[in-house]
Amino acid sequence: MPTFVPPKPAGNPKKLGPLARFIKSFHSSTAPLYANSYSMKLGEVRLPRRTMYFVNQPDLVQDILLGDVDRYPKSDLMATMLELLLGESIFVSNGNLWKQQRRMMDPAFEATRIKAIFPLMREAVDAMAERFAAGAAGADTPIDLEMTHVTADVIFRTIYSRPFTREEAEIIFENFERFQHLAWQHGVWTLAGVPQWLSLGRLRARRSAATIRELLHAPVRERLAAIARGEDVPERDMLASFIRAEDPETGKRFDERELVDQIGIMFLAGHETSASGLAWALYLIAQCPDVQERLQAEADAAFADGPLEFEKMRRLPFTRDVFRETLRLYPPVAFIPRDATEEQEMRGKHILPGAILFVSPLLEHRHTEHWDDPDTFDPDRFSRAETRESEQKAYFPFSKGPRVCLGAAFALQEAVIVLATIMRDWTVTPVDGHVPKPIARLTLRSENGIRLNLERRRKD
Repeated sequence: MPTFVPPKPAGNPKKLGPLARFIKSFHSSTAPLYANSYSMKLGEVRLPRRTMYFVNQPDLVQDILLGDVDRYPKSDLMATMLELLLGESIFVSNGNLWKQQRRMMDPAFEATRIKAIFPLMREAVDAMAERFAAGAAGADTPIDLEMTHVTADVIFRTIYSRPFTREEAEIIFENFERFQHLAWQHGVWTLAGVPQWLSLGRLRARRSAATIRELLHAPVRERLAAIARGEDVPERDMLASFIRAEDPETGKRFDERELVDQIGIMFLAGHETSASGLAWALYLIAQCPDVQERLQAEADAAFADGPLEFEKMRRLPFTRDVFRETLRLYPPVAFIPRDATEEQEMRGKHILPGAILFVSPLLEHRHTEHWDDPDTFDPDRFSRAETRESEQKAYFPFSKGPRVCLGAAFALQEAVIVLATIMRDWTVTPVDGHVPKPIARLTLRSENGIRLNLERRRKD
């Protein structure tokens, strides 16, 4: 059994007062955490404008995520942070608008079923393998950037039916890193009651958001113009499905701005969260040679009689469990905020409308009451019967309930293909002296990047 205990998001040696926690939260949502955060059931932080509650009791979490979406809507904090980039997309919308968007988008996802898009995923991963063989992989490889490239390529091909270039990958990586840092700070300022126009960095965040949106908007404009000219265009990608999407109750369709809003969240959720999870997975694998040997053996068997096909995915159960364990330790979205809309009692605390209820995959996934050795990297835990109850109660890397991530199956399939392909060709090892520093803003990344050595496998 692996015994590696990877870096844990920051824990302070003692409880901080409200002001100190607020100041530290400008750096990261995990910065104010202390050791007891991973065992508490309901934490409270009072800020100048609003009170925040960190809900870590499974039955309360179930009520918030699985219950009435109008009673616990997506917090307006998310819209405050993401509106420049995602507009009124399904990720931040609420009420009737969210319900309408969901009615329109569910069929679009049905049209891009996991089996149907498998060849597009494999094409993008094969392109990654070619880049690695041509020199992108080697000593001191910035694996977080490489995972951004391949996952962005996967989702770009799925949305637009075309590959994603290295230049585009670097634009996305740099601008989203800048945007999420500034957007997070802006959200914290908002909690303090500071007017938006006084929020530091909002202009720079707007520039980064505009750069990303233009990269996503350009192919939409091209597609709509081609349709207007009567030209043949792809009919089976996600953009085509969104263009055809129609609300069965009202007949409404997405206009051009709305298309970019929805594609924005599909693109960012479809690549940023997967890129985060894959970078952390490869870091964990590099630290555990025994895990890596099992993954390489599994990959060799899956590729033994030719390219990876959809039907062969069942041959990679351990690879899947490695990624699931990675998502337990480093869930890409560490905190899920919901707004309270009515007065209620939770564990003796009187919660008023307008309070923010944070449900945290990060804290639940490492909660000392729900998991054995919660801080240890142990992918075999998912094959043990005693883990099933923990899974049901305290494992939700893609959220759960009505607002569960639409792309969960997409992300798991993509991750298994990427990891199996890398394990087929390479051995990954740590870079001496480099220890990633987990930091959570919009997603859980490493503040100092994730760098690994990749060495070509020698097969007899």
